[in-house]
Amino acid sequence: MSRSPQATPPAHVGEVAYLRVAAVNATGAFLDWGQPKELLLPYPEQRFRPEVGKRVLVCIYEDDRGRPVASQRLDKHLQDEARGLAAGDEVTLVIADRTDLGFKVAVNHRFWGLLYQDEVSRPLRRGQRLTGYIKRVREDGRLDLSLLPPGPARLDVVGEQVLAALRQAGGYLMLSDKSDPAEIRARLGISKNAYKQAIGRLYKQRRILIEEGGIRLLPEGDSAER
Repeated sequence: MSRSPQATPPAHVGEVAYLRVAAVNATGAFLDWGQPKELLLPYPEQRFRPEVGKRVLVCIYEDDRGRPVASQRLDKHLQDEARGLAAGDEVTLVIADRTDLGFKVAVNHRFWGLLYQDEVSRPLRRGQRLTGYIKRVREDGRLDLSLLPPGPARLDVVGEQVLAALRQAGGYLMLSDKSDPAEIRARLGISKNAYKQAIGRLYKQRRILIEEGGIRLLPEGDSAER
């Protein structure tokens, strides 16, 4: 079948992707994967009957005849026990399912990992692809994940979020180290602990002034009083 005229970012064999259903017939479903021919999702590889126009999360692989096909049965293709990864590694994540603890995530299109709710500071959607980091490799080989890099780089990322919020607010944020954690998360999408560490770092870099009721952005070249 020919590719749908709707533009779709190309997906490839070996990847987990969230693809639009272009057609359904007696053979199976056909998915738009950004390639010249649509991708077959055979009936045995379906977890439910896909509807035209909806999207399905699939793993793309080659069948025993070397043809690219899709499978909704991701557990056949992704492993729970990760190999070759260590804490701090940067990885590609694809959001799969919401769980009681957070999000079940495909890591590097090969392994399952868990992104705990406490690590999530913004809305996530099924099929979303983003960069993440290995927070911990458990004894059983399962992966705990983070959306922020480890160490000082983590504080730099959070610090840039704080600076962006300051600029948007006209240079002053009424958030202090005594503010309610829920207020900080609602305003900035980060934990109170991360906020306190970040503003401490920004203060030492002489980029902000910490006042009793909040923080103030310093013009470039200014310095906070010691």
